Amino acid sequence: MHPSIDRQVTSLGQLTAAALRARYAEVFGEATRTSNKTWLIKRIAWRLQALAEGDLPERARLRAAQLANDADLRLAPPKPSNNHAQDHIPAAVPENAADNRLPPPGSLLTRVYKGRTLQVRILLHGFEFNGVVYPSLSAVAKVITGSHCNGYLFFRLSKQGETS
Repeated sequence: MHPSIDRQVTSLGQLTAAALRARYAEVFGEATRTSNKTWLIKRIAWRLQALAEGDLPERARLRAAQLANDADLRLAPPKPSNNHAQDHIPAAVPENAADNRLPPPGSLLTRVYKGRTLQVRILLHGFEFNGVVYPSLSAVAKVITGSHCNGYLFFRLSKQGETS
């Protein structure tokens, strides 16, 4: 790179966003709406180098134009057709699909924590602890410990309802 271009590119880092926008307009001959300093510096540096050392060769320009014409470009996402809309919708997970680490609803989880024996009843939609229903085991563990922790780990649940 030519030394004067190198100095100009280096000095771009010292400019404010407003000054970079003015420099961009000066170099490109049109204004920009962005105030992203990094982007402006890269674009101005590229333009300064292209002006000083020459732009792309004609052969490269023709090849780029050829590739752009051959490209199947979409400007908007495809609209789903009515007859195939069902094919693209993922299968819904049933609401009552319980985690495979949990024993069946109605079971009791028992854990000794700080000298107390704690029991949590597994419900179809939640977990009951001390007469209160919680949405997750983590919520129960948080009430017990006072800080967030993984409910499955706290109650030592591993594979298919087994406790470790």
